[in-house]
Amino acid sequence: MIQLADARSLFDLPRERVWLNAAYMGPLPRAAVAAGERSYARKAAPWDYDVPTDFFAVPNAFRRAGARLFGAREEDVAIVPAASYGIATAVRNLKVGAGQEILLLDGQFPSNVYPWRRMAERDRARIRTVNRREGESWSEALLAAIGPQTGLVACAGTHWIDGGRIDLQAVSRRCREFGAHLVLDLTQSLGVQAFDAGTVDPDFAVAANYKWLLGPYSTGMLYAAPRHQNGEPLEENWIGREGSSDFAGLTQYRDGYDPGARRFDMGERGNFQLLPAAIESLELLNGFGVRAIEARLGELSDAIVEAVKPLGLAADTPERAAHYLALTLPGGAPGDLLARLAAQKVHVSQRGPRLRVSAHIYNDEADIARFAAALKDALA
Repeated sequence: MIQLADARSLFDLPRERVWLNAAYMGPLPRAAVAAGERSYARKAAPWDYDVPTDFFAVPNAFRRAGARLFGAREEDVAIVPAASYGIATAVRNLKVGAGQEILLLDGQFPSNVYPWRRMAERDRARIRTVNRREGESWSEALLAAIGPQTGLVACAGTHWIDGGRIDLQAVSRRCREFGAHLVLDLTQSLGVQAFDAGTVDPDFAVAANYKWLLGPYSTGMLYAAPRHQNGEPLEENWIGREGSSDFAGLTQYRDGYDPGARRFDMGERGNFQLLPAAIESLELLNGFGVRAIEARLGELSDAIVEAVKPLGLAADTPERAAHYLALTLPGGAPGDLLARLAAQKVHVSQRGPRLRVSAHIYNDEADIARFAAALKDALA
């Protein structure tokens, strides 16, 4: 069995290429690529598709694999094409009172901002953006902002700009104290940061697959709490209706939906070309276990911090996530820093004044040494 320290062998990554940019996009594992190639080859022979398996069993396998990462049941998970789709589903099914506040974090990703502006307009509520002071964590700032005036909190598990981790259990307890809804975008944390839907109890939580979940673009998962599973989907597609497996009876139109969160599934949820690859990636993460992955990425992140200390860089975000580094550059970053690094086949991101460095299971100590050497050369 492959150990986490040797997980690079499961990816087609050239040794000379250093990809420390999972927060931007994760590479597909070899097994996912092979599954995707098989799925595309099958589309060349559509007579081989099997109705029970390809239209229903495959999506449900994806749902089960995703449910394990959410710490939820299979029936609690819907299949969505993007985080924005999941957030829009939450907006459709939640209400806040006139004059109440919808709390967002400063610098929150746009897909988790625009829908709430629409909700505020619809429900005559107010958007309140929560900032953190120097030395203050996002959790501290958010907990202090939640009160009787709060109708809904929308946040991430890890802030995408500075890597600050939000204490979702504490935020959830505070929301429940004041009867506020909680909606989460876990795109930058699910699969690499432990999460349990039963403990956190959000109303909805979504994650796109193409980053830390190592899946194809245009695939994602939405957790819907059981209390919302009689809600209104964004689409009225045929496959989410009860009895949809009976192809001969599709024109016997039914008002009822499939049980659980399936009513929130995107149209064409079978997604014949993408889901087989996505399942392989999710199963890989489940096989290693999220807590083991989180510990390994914490080790790699700590090693990166130590490697760049001599260059004057620091990871100074309070309560930062184990898998996520936002390094402060002394004196600011050269405008072409990313290009200089890329010329040495080293890839990271820059968000504002910070260098965002995000290792995953395919990275190792050799990558860290290469990164530190390339950064020293690029900053010279």
